[in-house]
Amino acid sequence: MFRKIEHIGIAVKDLDSANRMFAELASAELLKVEEVESEGVKTSFFKLGETKIEFLEATNTDSPIAKFIEKNGEGMHHIAFDVEDIHAEINRLKDLGFQLINETPKEGADNKIIAFLHPKSTNRVLIELCQDKK
Repeated sequence: MFRKIEHIGIAVKDLDSANRMFAELASAELLKVEEVESEGVKTSFFKLGETKIEFLEATNTDSPIAKFIEKNGEGMHHIAFDVEDIHAEINRLKDLGFQLINETPKEGADNKIIAFLHPKSTNRVLIELCQDKK
């Protein structure tokens, strides 16, 4: 079961520029920057109330973010939902017929394990499931 919106992911070409823009726009402080080598991405997070905004910059041309930007340009990439038990949630959604990109959770940014649902089964919205690492 989804508990809350964990974060909204936005694909950008220049992370530093996006961070400066959003800090001014939202009068918010940068929470953290981290690289997820396995995904070929560098991320930054801002926290607004209970929700985070994540900016994602590709670190190589083969990364999913680089391919997304090449195809769609910069912009909203995904919406992430916090779940208590990611394995149970993957099974529940699979049983309901949703198409999964990841049937096994993997390491993500911000001390999370994650899995994605394919946008073909979610009205063209990339959905990320997030669970805190234990």
